[in-house]
Amino acid sequence: MKCILGCLVLMVLSVPLAFTQDRPSVAAQPNTIYVGADGKYEAAPDTAVIQFNVSVQDSTAQEAYAHASQETEKVRQALRANGIDPKSANIGYFSVQPVYDYRNPKQKLIGYRVTSDVSLKLKDFSKIGPITQQLADANVSEAQNVNYTLENMDDAKNKAVEDAYRRARNSAETLAHASGRLLGTLSYASVDTFENARPIMPRMARSMAMAAAAPAPTEEFSPQTITVTAHVNAVFQMRPSE
Repeated sequence: MKCILGCLVLMVLSVPLAFTQDRPSVAAQPNTIYVGADGKYEAAPDTAVIQFNVSVQDSTAQEAYAHASQETEKVRQALRANGIDPKSANIGYFSVQPVYDYRNPKQKLIGYRVTSDVSLKLKDFSKIGPITQQLADANVSEAQNVNYTLENMDDAKNKAVEDAYRRARNSAETLAHASGRLLGTLSYASVDTFENARPIMPRMARSMAMAAAAPAPTEEFSPQTITVTAHVNAVFQMRPSE
């Protein structure tokens, strides 16, 4: 029984220690206040990422390759029509694979499929609608995916740190006032910043393409903001009240 109680006490004591391993250890000094606070900043995205694939199938590998080249040329034309250099688009993968009829016991070869995945980054969001519409009208891509991101992250991180530090200092000032002291200078600080994970928007299938006269699905909507968070640990000196 004593052994069991001893193990339980050890487990209870070890729990706080496990949580403190994620934060930097700071030696407590006399007349100091150690506080931690979270801050955040919501920034508008500066980059749109359009992802789509080109996938064709023909009876021979040569025919499938030629067909894929024709479809890819339609993509280049759509990009050029919107003032975009096709070289700015990136190919994620390119594959040529045989296609079999698995209903046939002998798994008969019925053709070849050529598939490529293309991604395009845009700074001008007004081009998203025309490009996705032209790709749908050209019947090139089986699926399209539009996502927004923030590439210039430094300014957003700085603002999140400022918010976290302001919260930490307010907490320290409140604690110092409650103890009848005044808050002094900052003697130590540590900072961690994080970008919240963004869910990827569902793919827009080819059958969902709207008529040319209708507005694009993204028309007049604002991209969702990206939240950057920061955690600040700070140690302040305390001084006697005047």
